[in-house]
Amino acid sequence: MAKKNDSSVIEFILMGLTDQPELQLPLFFLFFVNYIVTMVGNLGLMSLICLNSHLHTPMYFFLFNLSCIDVCYSCVFTPKMLIGFVSKKNIISYTGCITQMFFFFFFVSTECYVLTAMAYDRYVAICQPLMYVVIMSPKTCSLLIFGSFLMGFAGAMTHTVCMVRLSFCNSNLIHHYMCDLLPLLQLSCSSTQVNELVGSVVVIMVIFFSSFIILISYGLILFNVIHMSTGKGWSKAMSTCGSHIITVGLFYGSGLLTHIKTSSAASEAQEKFFSVVNTLMVPTLNPLIYSLRNKDVKFALKRTLKRISD
Repeated sequence: MAKKNDSSVIEFILMGLTDQPELQLPLFFLFFVNYIVTMVGNLGLMSLICLNSHLHTPMYFFLFNLSCIDVCYSCVFTPKMLIGFVSKKNIISYTGCITQMFFFFFFVSTECYVLTAMAYDRYVAICQPLMYVVIMSPKTCSLLIFGSFLMGFAGAMTHTVCMVRLSFCNSNLIHHYMCDLLPLLQLSCSSTQVNELVGSVVVIMVIFFSSFIILISYGLILFNVIHMSTGKGWSKAMSTCGSHIITVGLFYGSGLLTHIKTSSAASEAQEKFFSVVNTLMVPTLNPLIYSLRNKDVKFALKRTLKRISD
């Protein structure tokens, strides 16, 4: 075990998803393909939004930022996880581990707030269509995104400051494929009560605030849709909100299931499985969900491919 001054751990060993050697190579190729699909899908969607003027609307401005977050989010831990599949020991320095944890919380929290802003955007589009351009002005959209990143940064910095005050002097084996909060707290040889309290408060604030706004937005949308006299209005409202509802369900659902504890052995396997869904599958599925269910994106793709071929 690498230590500094015989008291502090200066590096950690990430144990990864499995300790079975025969699964390492298949998992490497599986998640490598997933990583490529994530990068191509999200960068492709961002390019389509930039190159097509009819996608320069508030909805696609938020979607552009969501894809940008997913790209950065995947780059935080996927390359290190892939290295772990093909190396004997997946070692990460103390500084690297804390940095990875910071950016993980930063992008997760920011994505929560961006999804919240998208829900509000859908509420305005459906419930106040005549005022949509005025309410969702470029300035308002920019402020919502700036606020999302600022609050995400504040939450991540709070977690990080609390983590660096801890001492690590015993085991340096992290039974995970990344430096997450709970695995690190389990390794600390100093009191973690403050960290657990602050962590709970920050997580509850992020989840409660974003969930409250999302639920209120969709509650008002549902109320408005119920009172629509035409089936066409129903269909348009559902097609507009469907992709966002699926994305929110996947993101919050997998995140919640990651932290539901059962027995110790089953809990660790369950946590890793739903963590993979939340951190690896959701960023991959987001561009597919918004592309396959969206006529504007399909039209933009066809027009861009036609430009390239011509």
